[in-house]
Amino acid sequence: MTQRAFIEFLNKIEKLKCNTRHSWTSTGRQESVAEHSWRLAVMAMLCENEYPSLDINKVIRMCLIHDIGEAITGDIPAFLKTHGHENDEKKAINTLLSTLPQKEMTELTALFEEMNDLSSAEAKLYKALDNMEAIISHNEAPISTWLPREFHENLTYGTENCEFSEWTRILRKELKRDSIQKIEEEKYEG
Repeated sequence: MTQRAFIEFLNKIEKLKCNTRHSWTSTGRQESVAEHSWRLAVMAMLCENEYPSLDINKVIRMCLIHDIGEAITGDIPAFLKTHGHENDEKKAINTLLSTLPQKEMTELTALFEEMNDLSSAEAKLYKALDNMEAIISHNEAPISTWLPREFHENLTYGTENCEFSEWTRILRKELKRDSIQKIEEEKYEG
């Protein structure tokens, strides 16, 4: 990849630092898409010893690129995302990847297909962690930032994707426990 192609691609995905997500930080500001992807990659890195047979570098790559289409579309919360939104995001991903040299475009296109199809253990781990990062973020955020539907969503979101392994099932249960505790504390204090 030439330096110019490198710079131009980075300029395009810079919007991930600017585009906010529905999630809020513990200090009460909206989180950027880039912040979500960064922490998701850290989560994958920290799981390496739990999944010695997986290619954790591949999982980290999945985590880093999974939302690049949102540099064009912006973030739409999972509970509001329609089939049309998903198609728009796929088109945005293809648009961004088409600006890369052939080798990188081919590699990343294949990685996105693997992720979308959940056709590997690496893709299943990425997806489970992606769902759990959202729950962790909500549990860290002030409960005043939660929408009414999120009181239920935080208890159920991502459960199916966490069936992938015993470790992610236990993680999901722990996060559900944290959500319940946060909700109960709010009732007590409120």
